[in-house]
Amino acid sequence: MVAAVAADLRDPAAQQIITFKQRNKSPIGIITTSAGAPVEHSEALNTLNTRLIFNEYFMDTMTHLVRERIPERLVHAKAGGAFGYFEVTHDITHICKAKLFSKIGKKTPAAARFSPVVVERGGSDTSRDARGFAVKFYTEDGNFDIVGFNTPMYVYNDPRLFSTFVRAQKKNPATNLFDANTLWDFLTLQPESLHMFLLVFGDRGIPDGYRHMPGFGIHTYQVENEHGDIHFVRFHFVPDAGIKNLRAVDAQKIGAEDPDYNTRDLYKAIGNGDFPSWTVSVQVLTIEDIKKSDFNVFDVTNVIPLDEYPLHPVGKFVLNKNAVNYFAEIEQLAFSPANLVPGILGGPDKVFEARRLAYRDAQYYRLGANFNRIPVNCPFRTKTFVYNRDGRPPVKDNEKDIPNYFPNSFNGPVPYIDKKRTELIEITENEPDNFKQATELYVNEMTSEERTRLVENVLYSLAPATARLKERAVKLFSIIHPDLGFRIEQGLQANTTKSDVYNEWNNWS
Repeated sequence: MVAAVAADLRDPAAQQIITFKQRNKSPIGIITTSAGAPVEHSEALNTLNTRLIFNEYFMDTMTHLVRERIPERLVHAKAGGAFGYFEVTHDITHICKAKLFSKIGKKTPAAARFSPVVVERGGSDTSRDARGFAVKFYTEDGNFDIVGFNTPMYVYNDPRLFSTFVRAQKKNPATNLFDANTLWDFLTLQPESLHMFLLVFGDRGIPDGYRHMPGFGIHTYQVENEHGDIHFVRFHFVPDAGIKNLRAVDAQKIGAEDPDYNTRDLYKAIGNGDFPSWTVSVQVLTIEDIKKSDFNVFDVTNVIPLDEYPLHPVGKFVLNKNAVNYFAEIEQLAFSPANLVPGILGGPDKVFEARRLAYRDAQYYRLGANFNRIPVNCPFRTKTFVYNRDGRPPVKDNEKDIPNYFPNSFNGPVPYIDKKRTELIEITENEPDNFKQATELYVNEMTSEERTRLVENVLYSLAPATARLKERAVKLFSIIHPDLGFRIEQGLQANTTKSDVYNEWNNWS
């Protein structure tokens, strides 16, 4: 018992409120209304036999309470996050002129948010799911966001499928339950998705804490140096503590006891000074590499082979500060692929283009038109001059008295000129065909034990689906590899036999 208590005392997450009291030996101030008026003792402690509408403390708190929730994210609703910095360890200025890479040793403040895709805010951290790996760099040229994943590839390369993918994974609108039929209908109608889902159903499907989770930018970014020469890069974040994942049985046990397992682990580690870090690297391609490639390097359902294009280290990403207030700093943290800086032009693929719209629209809906004035989203390392005005708070100084239109003749802010700036290239995208890379993943990157667990996890998810969807799935898995298709088919047949025996016994009984 004593040991358990001692362990709790070393838990910054469990002891947060106690630590606050130790830091503040007496009440920190007088309660006020939101308008700043001090609240008298009797109004704060009693409303019985008094006129409620005259008690401003009661009215202030009661009317605020029902307005304290904002729309949760459609996907990536549940998350953990923290703050830290990015430090350059290797020179890539010959490739990219972005200021955050300008010299070795340079540190740039950063924020990160890690999140399952499907589960709602009250769901479990240990669900089998892909994870978001989003990083915001607060640079001198504004904020640069990498809105990535913990898989090096994505689900589809045609952005029209975003709403279909989300709805197929979310709860059935009739039953309000997750439905294997809708998920497997999507996966078997869009077989390019199976490349990523081999990882989701494999050992990488449940990270053992965010500190052990890798991150990938998924897009092939176009970058330029100070001379206007262009290159193309994919970003990789590899955890220095090693990649670790949970087996399905362990994840179920942990999730039953602590659905906030990953979030708690991250907070505790940072609170105890065990700062998680990732080595940041890039794969680099030239325009000639792209022209001679036998696959579309901009198709986000593909990976770029590491043996052909090895990782070039760039720096260290370190998280060393927990949020002081979760809602203010993590829930309001707004990412967008459109947050680019000079030297980084983004991806020319349609998924990137669509995400530029979708993320902006999501922030407008959740946080209002002035979401970039919320402190955690402010590009605080540069002075902003915009022609936007008004709208839902916060508006801060609302751009004071400068002109509110451009162009103007009255010395309002003007654009800068970059004579060596390049344009984002235009590409032609074909229908995806990712069986080859999925086969390589299954054959060359998974051990026999990992393949066995992959089959078990697929069967767990696929078994409740209809016979037609099972048949479609088996055909597609057989294209990836005959062994994979055979094992899944045999597993489904075994499950069917067990189910038939069970039903016959019940009918006989």
